[in-house]
Amino acid sequence: MGNALRDTVCAGLGVGMGATRSAFAIRGFRLLWLAGLLSVVGDQLARVALSILVFQRTGSAALSAATYALSMLPALVSGALLSWLADRYPRRRVMVACDVIRAALVGVMAVPAVPLPLMAVLLVLVQLAEAPFSAAQGAVLPELLGSRYEAGQTVQQVTTQLCLVLGFAAAAFVVTAVGAHAALAVDAATFAASGLLIRAGLGRHPPPGSTEREATWWRRIAAGAVAVRRDRTLGTLVWLGWLALFTVVPEGLAVPFAQQAGVGGEWIGVLLAAEPGGAAVGALLLRRVARPVRVRALGVLAVGTAAPLVAFWGRPALGTALALLFVSGLCSAYQVTAGATFVQLSPPRVRGRTLGFARTGMIAGQGLGIVAGGVLAQLVGPAAAIAWAGTAGALVALAAAAAWARRRPDAVSAALPAEA
Repeated sequence: MGNALRDTVCAGLGVGMGATRSAFAIRGFRLLWLAGLLSVVGDQLARVALSILVFQRTGSAALSAATYALSMLPALVSGALLSWLADRYPRRRVMVACDVIRAALVGVMAVPAVPLPLMAVLLVLVQLAEAPFSAAQGAVLPELLGSRYEAGQTVQQVTTQLCLVLGFAAAAFVVTAVGAHAALAVDAATFAASGLLIRAGLGRHPPPGSTEREATWWRRIAAGAVAVRRDRTLGTLVWLGWLALFTVVPEGLAVPFAQQAGVGGEWIGVLLAAEPGGAAVGALLLRRVARPVRVRALGVLAVGTAAPLVAFWGRPALGTALALLFVSGLCSAYQVTAGATFVQLSPPRVRGRTLGFARTGMIAGQGLGIVAGGVLAQLVGPAAAIAWAGTAGALVALAAAAAWARRRPDAVSAALPAEA
């Protein structure tokens, strides 16, 4: 990435030029960052296109939500069964192979003659390849960034959320202009570009040596879950991360909620963009706070992510709903610190698998939350379904916050590597 583009991103992020430049100074990070952004743009365009297409054809909130969830639920299988590949083979090879597989599968989905049931099957297969890619990427970043790891995570979080905002806001217009199949072709191209970038610019990054190469298949799979179970701090951080299964419900119900609110389809993208927009702003603000304070605040912010959704019991108008979703996203920025702390405390030899286990629960939980929200919306309406999710999420978040307080956050913060 050229210096002008890098400086523009650094200035736009506003997270502190020194910290941001320190992350971008590492070539491998720049490549992974750019490859990730390409995939995010393509993926969000494809997800929204499929969700709108299914709702238009069926008129079913449950089926529309289920289609969106199909991009998440396969992680329940792939994260558990495939993340170990990131700790067994060179991580660059794992990432490139996953990108090639996903580009080919989505390319088939882009063919207009492919029926919806087959597209659903292909979408599941695409997501099966996501877990080993993410596990390998997550294991490489701490090696690349070292003490600059959380700064790099903030850069990724903010720019990813900004891409989500732009992608969601533009998706409905793009699909209307070029069609769902063209949107899928764009998604396939982003995977191909990501694979080329990683293959050309990243080192091999072999996994740390381990006697587990001779371990049984089951032990290789279970190692991540075992490491989390044995460490209560890691377990509580996973709990805090998995709270996203409640707060993701508004995403899956954006289409039917827009209809209930009596607004046009052009507002669907705005509804979808409100929460990631808040998350981007929240990440910027948190980077201005000392790390011990960020770590102590994890529980409070987790509650703050779910609590605004409780107000949907009053069936808010569009403007109020957007404000509530923005505040929810603002507090959800705690996930950056929670995720960075989890990665830095994970044992390096099983880091790929602990990440795979955590991501499996988060992504699959989000998929289940969206499906449950869609079914509930069929019974009580979209606004009430979001309110139920917020109420349940706030109660679970209160328990998670209490558990985090017992983990002595100041001691956890002191145990982390010094920040650059």
